[in-house]
Amino acid sequence: MYKLNIVLVEPQIPQNTGNISRTCAVTGAVLHLVKPYGFEISDKKLKRAGLDYWDKLEIYEYENMDEFFEKNSGEFYYFTTKGRNVHSDANYPADKDVYIVFGREDKGLPEKLLYDNPDSCVRIPMRNDLRSLNLSNSVAIAVYEVLRQWDYPDLGREGKLTQYTWDE
Repeated sequence: MYKLNIVLVEPQIPQNTGNISRTCAVTGAVLHLVKPYGFEISDKKLKRAGLDYWDKLEIYEYENMDEFFEKNSGEFYYFTTKGRNVHSDANYPADKDVYIVFGREDKGLPEKLLYDNPDSCVRIPMRNDLRSLNLSNSVAIAVYEVLRQWDYPDLGREGKLTQYTWDE
């Protein structure tokens, strides 16, 4: 089975990475972290944001982007405010590994990477006079768009009340 992979390139804010790790855990997505980070993996803020989901997470670390690309293959989508394509217009194939790649909070992804991959650069629409969305919010939007296109594989679709039952 093919997987959805979230790639964070040089993440700087531990709370964002913690929130993203929780999103990965609840959706079954794989988390890839590319160094250098702006925090230590043992950072309390990182762990607090991820809460008790760390043991449910498939996570990989890389020293740099070259190592990441050497070890991974599939379809890559670069989420960037500089993208010319809307993220929900992209077709994320369910028959191969998909990697959604995000840059550091203060700089984004390297422009050379974007320039070399113009058709794979996607943007979440937002007001033109504002800089960007929060990284963890952007990842959540992207993850659920891919999973929507894949018909939410292996995810629960029906919630249950704890004190009541739904009338049929």
